[in-house]
Formats: sequence, C-alpha cells, structure tokens
Amino acid sequence: MADETTYKDNLTLDEIVFENRNKEYGAYDLRSKYPKILTKAFIIGTLLFILLAVAPFIVMKIQQMNKEATTEVDAKLVEVLQEDKIIEPEEKEAPPPPPPPKVEPPKIEVIQNVVPEPKRAPKVETPPPPITKQLETTTGLQNQEGVKAPAYTPPPPPPSTGTKVATVEAKPAPSTTEVYTEVEQQADFPGGLNSFRTKVADNFDSGAMEGGEGTLRTEITFVVERDGSLTQVKATGPNADFNREAERTVKSIRNKWTPAKINGQPVRYRFRLPLTMNFE
Repeated sequence: MADETTYKDNLTLDEIVFENRNKEYGAYDLRSKYPKILTKAFIIGTLLFILLAVAPFIVMKIQQMNKEATTEVDAKLVEVLQEDKIIEPEEKEAPPPPPPPKVEPPKIEVIQNVVPEPKRAPKVETPPPPITKQLETTTGLQNQEGVKAPAYTPPPPPPSTGTKVATVEAKPAPSTTEVYTEVEQQADFPGGLNSFRTKVADNFDSGAMEGGEGTLRTEITFVVERDGSLTQVKATGPNADFNREAERTVKSIRNKWTPAKINGQPVRYRFRLPLTMNFE
C-alpha cells in the first residue's frame, strides 16, 4: 500500500490525466513535449532579439573599419597676389580727312565801261516870297503869270455836338444744350462729306438685307455734338432693314466731326444726310 502511494506521488499531471487512456494520442505527446518546446522557443527568441539589437552597432563598426582614412588639410588663408591688369592704350580717333580743295568757278570776262561822273549844276538859291504875296495868290515850284487867285483857306470846323462813342452790341453766347439747324459755320467730317459717304459704303453690311434688291433710299439724321461725336442717329426710309443697317453703320464710324459754330463757339447741330444705295 505504501508503495502504491509513493508511485502516485511521483506521477506528473499529464500521467495522472492520461492514466488508463491512450497515451499514443497526439495530445499526450504535445503536452509532454511542451516545456521543452517552450524553453527552446524562448532561447531562440531571446537570441534573435539580442542579434537585432546589436546588428546596427555591428554594421556601424564594419563601416568604420572599411572607411578610407581621411586626409586633413590645413586650410589657411594664403595671400593672393593680384595680377596687374594690362591697360591697353586707348585708340585715338583718326583725324578726319582734309576737305577737298575748293574749285573756283571760271571767271567771266568783263570789259570795263567807264561812265563819266556827273557834275552838279550850280545851285541858284531863290529867296521865298514874302507872306503877304503868298496870301494874295497860289504858291508853286515855278513862277507863272496869270490871274491872281486867293490862297486856300480851310473851312471852319463843324459845331461841336459832343463826342459820341460807337457802341457795339455784344452778341449773346450760344446755348450749350439747344440743337441748332442754322449756324454760321456748319459741321464737317475730316476729309469732307464725300469721305464720310465712302466710310458708310465701306462699312455697310449688305448681308443684313433680306430680299432687298434694286435702289433703296433713306434719310439719316444725327446730332453732331460740341465735341464732334454723333448722337441721336435715326434713319427714315421705306425699308426697315435698310434703315437699321444704315443706323448701325453710322454709329460704327469712330472719326469725330468738326463741330458747328456760332460766334466762334461750338454748338450742337442736327445734320441730315440722304443715302441711296443700289443692290443687285
């Protein structure tokens, strides 16, 4: 009995669990070998951790061993001698060539013509007649016999009626807002009215006309402003498309007019321009 108790005390936990069981089953084998496997895994893991921790130092040491020895250079300031610059002599400008000799034109043959020096006739001084004789007749450059005529006597001055100062009425200044139809100097286009008609014909888009053929007429009215620009452009004619394109064409011309003037001052002026175009 005592031997049986001693035997049971020497059994391990695995033997007690698998007593009277099939020990060839894999679980018994795994449980019996588990402590050895765990110890072996711990030792291998520890070695791997130590190897990974020491690997950077080993690599650094290998690199230091394989590194080439550096040569230290004592860098000190060395006085640098500046080379003297070669000063090239300045090129003197060559003197200008001497001017060509003057060629004198050939002299024209001249024959001396001696003109005798006129001699003055002796001057005969005639004393003037007395004042009494001058009042009795008419004076002149030569004596002449005839009927005595009284000397000229100026007419008496007209009676003084006071000094009259001619007054000039100042013309009123023209309005800056009124549109005039009659002016002293009409508005004009640079180059003349024919130049304006040419610009209208060149800028006119005949493609805007739908079915317009033959001769079309309209009258364009616009206001030439005091600065030469055009406003209130209006075309009145039987064809609406022709009127619309005529208005667009006039508005597209950017050249400014010379404004109309009254008393030398620019004013607003209404201009009328008949326009006739032939479409085929």
